[in-house]
Amino acid sequence: MSRVLLMVGTKKGAYLLDSDEARRDWQVRGPFCDGFEVRDVSYNPADGAVYAAATSPWFGPAVFRSPDLGETWTHSSAGLTYGDDGPKLTRVWSVTPGHGRLYAGVEPAGLFRSDDQGATWRHVEGLRGHPSTPDWMPGNGGLILHTIVPQPADPQRLWVGASSVGVFETTDGGETWTARNRGVRQDYNPGPPAEVGSCVHKFALAAGTEQTLFQQNHCGVYRSDDGGASWQEITGNLPTDFGFVMGVHPRDPQTAWVIPLTTPEKGRYTPDAKAAVWRTRDGGGSWARLASGLPQENAWLSVLREAMGVDSLDRAGVYFGSQSGQLFASADEGDSWREIASYLPQIASVDVTVLAD
Repeated sequence: MSRVLLMVGTKKGAYLLDSDEARRDWQVRGPFCDGFEVRDVSYNPADGAVYAAATSPWFGPAVFRSPDLGETWTHSSAGLTYGDDGPKLTRVWSVTPGHGRLYAGVEPAGLFRSDDQGATWRHVEGLRGHPSTPDWMPGNGGLILHTIVPQPADPQRLWVGASSVGVFETTDGGETWTARNRGVRQDYNPGPPAEVGSCVHKFALAAGTEQTLFQQNHCGVYRSDDGGASWQEITGNLPTDFGFVMGVHPRDPQTAWVIPLTTPEKGRYTPDAKAAVWRTRDGGGSWARLASGLPQENAWLSVLREAMGVDSLDRAGVYFGSQSGQLFASADEGDSWREIASYLPQIASVDVTVLAD
């Protein structure tokens, strides 16, 4: 029977939850990375280790590594710097494996790469060398690089997302980058949308495809079928065009999940104080509200950009965590939900992997 490992980053460390493939009973372990805020936790199948993007107000940013699924941890910040002449690196926001490497997204927005399991890091300078860099502006959460999407079939191809800058793509391993934001609204800026300045919140590559991306933006939900060269809005019947998370199905390229929130001016909460996840089965042509088992009264929940994960089982499990410390799970692709952990610190990220016994 498979082991399901749920990885949760919080304002006060990382937590790991274990279950079998039935996903009924969960064991909570942690906190790990004591004294560090953890913005992202991920599993690297290349070395079987868990990695955490962490920051301490005393020790600064670092990436933690556990080679034994949480039993022991080490951390390193070697190379996580823009140098004496560059801006001070303040946080690590994301850590993502790809093609045997690790990538880290940081604040101020930039990309780092490790080829030695996180022991040392080097700056992928081409991204901050883009001519638009002097015009990059922070979003409400800061000038952060939060999303990293490697192309599974091509080790030289990678997409990243930064707020409030937009999506960028490289096809040469990070030497050069192209802005990929055409078709995305920028309602907060006067005039026509610019090449950069799009407040991307989260995006993901659809299963089994090389170029289909789903994006949750500050200004709507979008799909691209050409690797981000152009985007089509698919907000459709969603109750708002604002939210942070984007989850995609492990096998069906037409299925994705989002959690709409009220706009920043109205608090960034689940609409009407009723928690719900919305799912599309037709690539964004329509959306269905999924709320069975979720609180429908006084649920002023806010869910951050990394705080949704989808497992690879059949049926796929979907998980999300709130800023108020609740963790919810569905073992049937969102049709029904239950709370599997309560009173955790503020949840920043949720990811999941399925391990063979």
